[in-house]
Amino acid sequence: MGKLKIKKSDVWIDMTPMSDVMVLLLTFFMLSSNFVKNEAVKVITPQSEVTAKVPTSDVLDITIDPTGRVLMSTDKTSTLQGALEEMLSAKGMELSNAQKKKFLDEPQFGIAMNLLKSYLDLDIEKMTEQLRQGAGIPTDSVNGGMSEFQMWVKFMKQQNKDLKLCIKADQSTPYAHIKKVMHELQDMSENRYQLLTSYKKAED
Repeated sequence: MGKLKIKKSDVWIDMTPMSDVMVLLLTFFMLSSNFVKNEAVKVITPQSEVTAKVPTSDVLDITIDPTGRVLMSTDKTSTLQGALEEMLSAKGMELSNAQKKKFLDEPQFGIAMNLLKSYLDLDIEKMTEQLRQGAGIPTDSVNGGMSEFQMWVKFMKQQNKDLKLCIKADQSTPYAHIKKVMHELQDMSENRYQLLTSYKKAED
């Protein structure tokens, strides 16, 4: 008896729906992700079991490294731009448009105003090196007035009323340096701020 031959047919799978889903997922993750800034001075925050939500927008990060240097960064370029103009006006200084753009493009700043021009004239690599080795934003007041740190905070808050202050110190930073920054904020009646830590799971 002869074998029955079954006619073979090609199997075709429509991949269009899967491609659509992949594009939608990719778009979702791109829009909902927060990109990590490549900061010149990084700190390792102390661990804590507190799980409070950390703000991700309208934030002024105040970084304190182990030597007590203070640096700042914000996610709102418009806030920083307005504060820079106020600082230049208060100090009687001027910057070129190229220098201003260079300053605003940096993910983090921590330089005294009297050194700002020479700092912005450096190339990117030397700017990063000087930021790592510099003295940071001055926290000492001059002639009984506000310190440059306080002025930056004041002008940024004027530009953005919703700005939230976050203090981010290294785990090896002496408490005296952190206390100094907190006193600076308290002196200007800025009593609402967060101390950032990394999450530590409670031990059994």
